Amino acid sequence: MLNLGQLVNTVQKNCHISDARHAGDFTLCIFLLKMREFFRWENDIPFARDLPKEEVGAWLQEREGLWSDLEESPFESLPLGGRQLDPFDADSVNRELIPQGYVYSGGYGRFSKPHFFLGSLLKKEKRAGYTIYISACEYARDLEAPPAMLQGRTIYVRQESVRRFLWEKIEEWRWNRKNEAMERALDCYSFDLDVNSALERMTENETEAMILHELGEGLAGEKLGDEWHRMITAFSRSKAEIMIRAVRDILADCLSTLPALLAANNTASLHFYFANFTGMRRHLFPEAIAAYQQWARENDTGALRNFVDEGQRRWLDTAHTLLALYKDKGPDAAAAIEHLLEPETSTESPACCRPKTASHP
Repeated sequence: MLNLGQLVNTVQKNCHISDARHAGDFTLCIFLLKMREFFRWENDIPFARDLPKEEVGAWLQEREGLWSDLEESPFESLPLGGRQLDPFDADSVNRELIPQGYVYSGGYGRFSKPHFFLGSLLKKEKRAGYTIYISACEYARDLEAPPAMLQGRTIYVRQESVRRFLWEKIEEWRWNRKNEAMERALDCYSFDLDVNSALERMTENETEAMILHELGEGLAGEKLGDEWHRMITAFSRSKAEIMIRAVRDILADCLSTLPALLAANNTASLHFYFANFTGMRRHLFPEAIAAYQQWARENDTGALRNFVDEGQRRWLDTAHTLLALYKDKGPDAAAAIEHLLEPETSTESPACCRPKTASHP
């Protein structure tokens, strides 16, 4: 018999340990935003309701105290099927959980941060040789909750985190309404008429877009091989890592996400994609925004299709060049990679890759 309570507590403890070790990866602003939404999740507060400031402040102090106690703790094994399973062995864990209507993942994200989550299983699919698990309610999660993640040939999509991610983007736009692409995306769902229904429709649509991106990650991985992961590990927590990840993200979208959205004439998701084409991706590939603006202005997908076709060739060639630099120079290739990828006209790195001075928020 599954002891769900015990399992939830163990997974959540591992989430706390991961957060304790990696909370300092964020800038202070991003850290506080993520903590607010984490408080909202833990206390099941509706999106539209304001958070109680004093309670959030007290909770924040308590959580930092918990992290201090747990930072040096090892991750705990998961009690399942009469065994103690490795928290990173998601396949074995899910062999126990999937038949009972639950899904789990344990893997590594940016800066080698471990991510764990446990949720109810909404749907299981098979596409192009990949198994896709879509979860609904989340019972355990860490501070940074990636809405979708590829692990091996398994894709995890967390619809509750998709919904929260979208709400954060909507709130961000409401504070500063200068993002025309985001305004166009929201107009496709009639948020002014019924916020809840519109958010659900957007969640369904963007769930599909995230699946397409992860399938693109899989395609990119097949083309680039295992050496790519070794290269990322070698440059962990550096500007080079951020750049390398951005190259693969762009390649994945040119291989899968954008061609599929264009083929389906998914206007809403196209607007949302370019509304969030920011940070290092935009820094490396500003031509994407020009192609989007031409499409939005002229309602002609030709510019976007040409940009996607060119992007497939350009970023696959770039990725192979990065691999060649790494194979030639090993860990010393970071400077050469940064020089190769830095646009010649740029005099300053984007904020996303400036070094942080504090190790803890």
